[in-house]
Amino acid sequence: MDLIDRKILDLLQRDATLAIAEVADRVGLSQTPCWKRIQRLEAQGVIQRRVALLDPEKLGLGLTVFVSVESGDHSKEWLTRFADLVSGMPEVLEFHRMAGEVDYMLRVVVPDMKAYDGFYKRLIAAVPLKNVTSRFSMERIKSSTVLPIPTAAGGRGPGEDFGSPEAEWDESVLRSGRK
Repeated sequence: MDLIDRKILDLLQRDATLAIAEVADRVGLSQTPCWKRIQRLEAQGVIQRRVALLDPEKLGLGLTVFVSVESGDHSKEWLTRFADLVSGMPEVLEFHRMAGEVDYMLRVVVPDMKAYDGFYKRLIAAVPLKNVTSRFSMERIKSSTVLPIPTAAGGRGPGEDFGSPEAEWDESVLRSGRK
């Protein structure tokens, strides 16, 4: 993956609705090579899918809960059963296996406390768990899907050195479309 691929990825992760012509112009390519790069990045799984980001509050999903789970059983069978269960729960937006005192961390989004209570009861009834701790978000201060795209030079995204003479690439260029 080269600098142009990384520029394309940065643009698309900020706005996947950009026309190929716009993306190509912003990264200094013609449309066909730009499209081929995007197709390659999709085929490689770097671009997993293109989605619309929704406002949970406007959809009546105003309660975010971070659920820490400790398991007394660490067998492969238990993990498979637990992973299948949690992966099938639409309220769970993220599911992580952790290192440290907590075994698993879930990010759950529900309309209200009553809905969370129903989720919690389904979770604890399905598989044996040692401990479940719920932490309720009072305010979402930052939420982003924009990854700090790493570079060979160790930079972390727009405004940082991409390890080439094209290091002037920054967020103002991304926003304005100027080259």
